[in-house]
Amino acid sequence: MSGDRRRLTFGFDRFSGLYLWAVFIIAFGIIEPHTFLTSGTVDSVASSQAVAAMLGVALVIPLAAGVYDLSIGATANLAAIIAVYLQTSRGWPILPSILVSVLAGVVIGAINGFVTVKLKVNSFIVTLGMATIIGAVQSIVSGDNQPLPPTSTFWSGLTQHTIGGVQIIFIYLLVIAVIVWWALDHTPAGRYLHAIGGNQNAARLSGVRVGKWMWLSLIASGGISALAGVFFSSLSGPSLTFGPELLLPAFAAAFLGSTQLKPGRFNVWGTVLAVYILQTGVRGMELWTSVGWLNDMFNGVALIAAVSFAVWRQGKVRTRAKTILPGADAEPLPPAGPSPDLDGRAALSEENPVQRL
Repeated sequence: MSGDRRRLTFGFDRFSGLYLWAVFIIAFGIIEPHTFLTSGTVDSVASSQAVAAMLGVALVIPLAAGVYDLSIGATANLAAIIAVYLQTSRGWPILPSILVSVLAGVVIGAINGFVTVKLKVNSFIVTLGMATIIGAVQSIVSGDNQPLPPTSTFWSGLTQHTIGGVQIIFIYLLVIAVIVWWALDHTPAGRYLHAIGGNQNAARLSGVRVGKWMWLSLIASGGISALAGVFFSSLSGPSLTFGPELLLPAFAAAFLGSTQLKPGRFNVWGTVLAVYILQTGVRGMELWTSVGWLNDMFNGVALIAAVSFAVWRQGKVRTRAKTILPGADAEPLPPAGPSPDLDGRAALSEENPVQRL
């Protein structure tokens, strides 16, 4: 009987998001069947949220190592402006413009990593300051003027071409997600990152080069964020403000995703799932009520709820450990959730990744 109960809890813990998604689809399908249950809505949700999901996936990489990157939105915005500026003002071809934009994101990530690892500054502070600096650089590049979009059909077709009923940008998202998922879950690099995020000191004692992998996680985050910004500019046109607006949704998706599929661990597919669960709820409510502030409301509530659930769940883990191990009080587990401590470490998951190295 107890085994059956554990299996039921196991399934709900990991797939509660899918149940909530089904509730949204059924409820809004009944309330607004003529506008919600349409191929246009599916395509709109899939394509419009692809960039937000890419930023969430980019964020998962440093979060897995216990590092925060608050500059992903600003990085994406700057990359988008650079790509457009090089084409319209400098006459550059599309592909070199994209390459330079992505390299700019890689450089930003490298600088974040240098200050975090070498100068020992908390990643939360480093990337927050970097986001402000990037905003100033963007103003210099753009002159605070909204740039005109490139007129090339190849540029717009880069993300708006349709395959199988959905825009190709959604395919790009799946490709990026598969690559990052494989790297985090099926390579030594991914195991090192999770080990560092689980317990930085234990990872270092196990021979993991903590500074190197934290640095590389920020570089990867910067590169993917820049690529996402280029895709946004191709899909929706250049904008001076879209990046910071996507920062909270990316964090909400990453933390909500950490309660799905692999609870207690930041994971790619949980993050992608969270993005589309939230947007499904937002879109349904917008079609039903025509209220415009629901997006911010959903993302804010989701972030608070996800972090609260993570803290509550870690409390249950500590209680169970004290019950099973008489000496569990002697050395408590590190706290869970998004609050950065002085070392910038993330929560220790139930499964110690160091044991798998």
